Amino acid sequence: MIRLLDFLFALFGLLVTFPFLVVIYVIGLFDTGSPIFTQERVGRNKKPFILVKFRTMKVDTASVASHLASSSSITPFGHFLRKTKLDELPQLWNVLKGEMSLVGPRPGLYNQEELTYAREAKGIYSVRPGITGLAQVNEIDMSTPELLATTDRKMIDTLTVANYFKYIAMTVTGSGSGDRVGRH
Repeated sequence: MIRLLDFLFALFGLLVTFPFLVVIYVIGLFDTGSPIFTQERVGRNKKPFILVKFRTMKVDTASVASHLASSSSITPFGHFLRKTKLDELPQLWNVLKGEMSLVGPRPGLYNQEELTYAREAKGIYSVRPGITGLAQVNEIDMSTPELLATTDRKMIDTLTVANYFKYIAMTVTGSGSGDRVGRH
C-alpha cells in the first residue's frame, strides 16, 4: 500500500511542481552554475543509489554529512531552499524509481560508519530510505547516529498509513529543520 501511495504522490508531485522545478533549476544556474546535486547514498538492503537534490552548497564543498560541512558553504539561494525544504523536491524522482519512499529513514553516506553500524544493528536497511520521517519532524539528524537509528527503528515499527500521512503533513507544514550544518 505504501509503495503505491509513494508512486502516485511522487508522480503527481513531479507533474504539479514541474514549473517550480524549472524555475529553481534556472535560479540555481545563476547561484552555483550546477543546480543539481547528486550523491551516492546507502539504500534498502545497503544497496547504493544516487540521491538527487537541488544544490544548496558551493560546488567545491566536500562530500560529507551535512553536520560536518561548514555553514559558510551554503549559498544565499541554498539557505532559502533548505529553509523551505524545496531542495528535497528532486527526490520525488528517487521515490518514483522505487529507490526511496516519501517516509522512511533518511539515507546516509557510506562514509558515515557509526551511523551505518547503528542502523545495521537495528535492521534499518530492510526498508526504503525516505525523504522524511519521525526523526526529521523531531529534528534528530545524523549528528547523533545512535539516537537516529533508534528513532528510525521506532518509526519502522509503528508506521501505518495514518502515520505516513502525519509525517508528510508535519514536514510540509514546517516541522523539523532538516539536517543541520556545522558552524565551522
